Amino acid sequence: MSVPKNEDAPKNAQTEASEANAAAAESEAVATPDDVVISADDELQKVRSDNDELRDRVLRIQAELENFRRRTQKEAIDGMKYQSLPLIRDILPGVDNLKRAIDAVEQSGDTQNLVDGIKMVSQQLYDALKAHSAEQINPEGQSFDPNLHEALSQVPSADHEPMTICQVVEVGYRIHDRIIRPAKVIVTCAPPEPANPVTDEPSP
Repeated sequence: MSVPKNEDAPKNAQTEASEANAAAAESEAVATPDDVVISADDELQKVRSDNDELRDRVLRIQAELENFRRRTQKEAIDGMKYQSLPLIRDILPGVDNLKRAIDAVEQSGDTQNLVDGIKMVSQQLYDALKAHSAEQINPEGQSFDPNLHEALSQVPSADHEPMTICQVVEVGYRIHDRIIRPAKVIVTCAPPEPANPVTDEPSP
C-alpha cells in the first residue's frame, strides 16, 4: 500500500532560502519612482555641464579667430603703408651724395665736381632700382613692340626697316613680367616714294 504525498507539508530550509533570495533580487531590480527621478536629474545635469563646456569652447575659438583677423588685417595695412620702405632706404644714399655734390660746387665753383657727382648718383639710383627687380627697357635698334614701347613719332629712314626704334626718348622699366612704364621711342617709317618727273614733251 503506497503512502500518499502530503502537498501541504512544510518546505525544507534550502528551498525557502532560495525563494527568499529570488524575492530580494527582484525587489532590488525594480527601481522606485524616486530612483528614476534622481537618475534623470543626474543625466540632465551632465548634459547641461557638457553644453556649457562646448559653449565656452566655441566662444574661445571665436575670440581667437577675431584676434587673428584683426592681427592679419593690421599686418596687411602696415605692409601696404610701408611697402616702399626698403626702396627709400636704398635711394637715400644717392640723394645724400647729390646734395654733397651741389654743396661742393657752390663752394668751389667747379662744375666738373657736380657732373661727376650727378653721374655717381645716377648709377646709385640705377643700382637701387635693380636691387628691387626693376629692369630698364632701352630698346634702341630693336623692332617696335606696343606691349613694351610707346611711339612718340615716326621718321623716314632708308637705312632701317619700318617700325625700327631709332631713338629712345625715355627708357622704360618693368618688374619681372609687369611693365611699370613703357619706353618712349621714335620709330622709323619707309621714306616717301620719289615723285614722277614732269616732261615738257607735247602729247601726240
